[in-house]
Amino acid sequence: MLFFRNKHNTDLYITLLTLSRNVFFYKKIDLPDNFETRIYLMFIHFSIMMIIFKKKKSKFDQQLYDLVFNKIENDLRELGYGDVTVNKKMKDLNKILYDILLKIELNNDKNKFTINQNLIFKYFSKLHGSNNSKYAEFELYLTSFFNFCFDIKVENMIRDAIKFKF
Repeated sequence: MLFFRNKHNTDLYITLLTLSRNVFFYKKIDLPDNFETRIYLMFIHFSIMMIIFKKKKSKFDQQLYDLVFNKIENDLRELGYGDVTVNKKMKDLNKILYDILLKIELNNDKNKFTINQNLIFKYFSKLHGSNNSKYAEFELYLTSFFNFCFDIKVENMIRDAIKFKF
């Protein structure tokens, strides 16, 4: 065969998408079920995984990162956004991911994960204020997700994180 097509590994994107669609966020926590919320949830899960890679002194594959953003870009185009809008949104989304990645964790303890409450309120304003029990459940979810993924071998985390149940 003269030409062959590389099969891209979409496990990470599918895992992140599945985790962001967990009914827990929409039924129990009452987050709005929209594109923005799902992207933020994907980025939070993605950030937690990247933090675990760092804590375990393992390098995260740049191609996987690029593939996630490529899939998001394709999703935006399928939603009908034009080139200029897609480029602007992708730049904004990249900034949001880095904001979440750099600020989600409050400590550097190797085996512990402490959520930055202000960051969560920034992206999920509905959790701020009198509904503190919903924030507490959200925080428990994220901490449990961290612990679940931390116990998985780094080589299997992307594939097995989808098995997380809360």
